[in-house]
Amino acid sequence: MAAAPGPAPGDAAAALPPPLATGRGRAGAMKLTRRAVLARARAAELGSVRKLNCWGSCLTDISICRELPNIEVITFSVNGISSLAPISHCQHLTELYLRKNSIPSLDELFHLKGLPRLRVLWLAENPCCGPDPHHYRMTVLRNLPSLQKLDNQAVTEEELSQALVDGEEIAAPPAQRSLENGCPEATEPSATECPTEGPTEPESEQLNFSLGETNKVQEQLGVTPGPRDEFSSFSPRETDGSRTKRNNVLSAILLLVRELDPEGLEIVHQTVGGRLRALKKELQDER
Repeated sequence: MAAAPGPAPGDAAAALPPPLATGRGRAGAMKLTRRAVLARARAAELGSVRKLNCWGSCLTDISICRELPNIEVITFSVNGISSLAPISHCQHLTELYLRKNSIPSLDELFHLKGLPRLRVLWLAENPCCGPDPHHYRMTVLRNLPSLQKLDNQAVTEEELSQALVDGEEIAAPPAQRSLENGCPEATEPSATECPTEGPTEPESEQLNFSLGETNKVQEQLGVTPGPRDEFSSFSPRETDGSRTKRNNVLSAILLLVRELDPEGLEIVHQTVGGRLRALKKELQDER
C-alpha cells in the first residue's frame, strides 16, 4: 500500500507521532502490528519496548503483545479489545489502562493473574463491569490482590480483606468457564467500527472525558488554563453537550502533546498563538 503524502513544511501535523499502522483481520478486526508498535514506542525491536500508548486506535486484535516480554506500561483505553489473553505474556507489566473497551466478562482477569508486577489497572467502562460496582471491584481485587490502584482509585487493606468474602474467584480461563456453564465461546470476534468510519456512539461520548480528567491532564503537563472573560462574549452560551465536547477535544489534544519533541511543541505553540491572535481580532472587529 502506497504511503500517504506527508504534510507540507511547517505544517503542525508534521510534529504529531506517526500514525498507527494497523491491519484489518478477519471479521473486520483491527490488528496492532509490529510496525505500529515500533513506531509508537520509537524502538528498534519489540524486546526493547517498555511503554506503549495506543489510546483510541480502533484496536480489536492485540496478539502482538505476546512478543513484548519487557513491556512495563500499556495504554489501550478507548478501543474494541475483547480478550486479554495476549497480555498474559507481558511478565514485566506494571500498569495497564483498558478503560472503555469491549471486555465481555470478568473471566478475562484470569489472563492477568500471572503478572507478578501489575500494580495499576484501569478497567472501567467495559461490559465486564456489570451493574454492581461493588461486586466488580471486589472480584477484581480478589483475583489481583497486588494491585495498588484500580480505576484511578487507591486500593486499601480493608478492601483486600473484604474481597476475600465478596469477590468471585476466577480459577479458569474464559473458554473453559464458558463450557462449564454450557455457553460455548464464539469463534469469531465481533467487528468493531472505527470512529473514522462512522461513530458507534453519540459524538459527545466518543472520548467521554470528564472535566476532572481534563484538569488532571492539564496539571500533569503543567498547563494553567487562562482567563476566559476575554472571550466570554465571543462564544455563545455553553450547553452541557458543548462543554463536554470541548473537554473531550481538549483532553485528546493534551494527551497528544505528551508525544511531541521540542521542535513539535514549538510548531504547536506558533499555531496556537496565531489562532489566538485571529480570535482576538475577530472579537475586536465585532465590537
